[in-house]
Amino acid sequence: MFTGIVEELGEVVGVTPTAQDSVLVAVRGPLVTSDARHGDSIAVNGVCLTVVDVDGGVFTADVMGETLRRSALGTLRAGDPVNLERAAALGSRLGGHLVQGHVDGVGEVLAREPAPRWETVRFRLPVALSRYVVEKGSITIDGVSLTVAEVGDDWFSVGLIPTTLALTTLGTRAVGDPVNLEMDVLAKYVERLLGARPADAPVPGPVAS
Repeated sequence: MFTGIVEELGEVVGVTPTAQDSVLVAVRGPLVTSDARHGDSIAVNGVCLTVVDVDGGVFTADVMGETLRRSALGTLRAGDPVNLERAAALGSRLGGHLVQGHVDGVGEVLAREPAPRWETVRFRLPVALSRYVVEKGSITIDGVSLTVAEVGDDWFSVGLIPTTLALTTLGTRAVGDPVNLEMDVLAKYVERLLGARPADAPVPGPVAS
């Protein structure tokens, strides 16, 4: 589990094919590797990956075909910057929102509108995911926890403050670039629970004491 608060802007060192539909990715991140061990979880652009090895500030992780197909990690090349976050520790502050590191789909940067102190960025998203996005709700973009400003049928926008622009990949994403999207897990659970309830079933009320 993660919080969507990026700890470090890392760099892809290499991407090595290991099978027909999988790769071994090597990422430089001195901060996130300072206490990383084999088997630990690190989010790379919002995708939860399992550490295989750590060597001199660089960690490696296997990325299977399913992850490559459902996220934008398949476009990574050596030299690319990536957002990094270690798994949250129990008892730590939750600065963003609950993020699983399980990408729901790939979006696309549609437009950027700079302002003196912040920037509004609009993203396209798969129509099937739009039902999980609400104004002032939470969404994770490339591993960054953000608040939705506006919502359309197949798009949404967010406001990026100077810190986010400077310390994450979202500051340099160009129009047309793909981004990883993770919807708020609470919305997905609510949908599942309501969908499983018969249409004529009463809505549970408070329990009398």
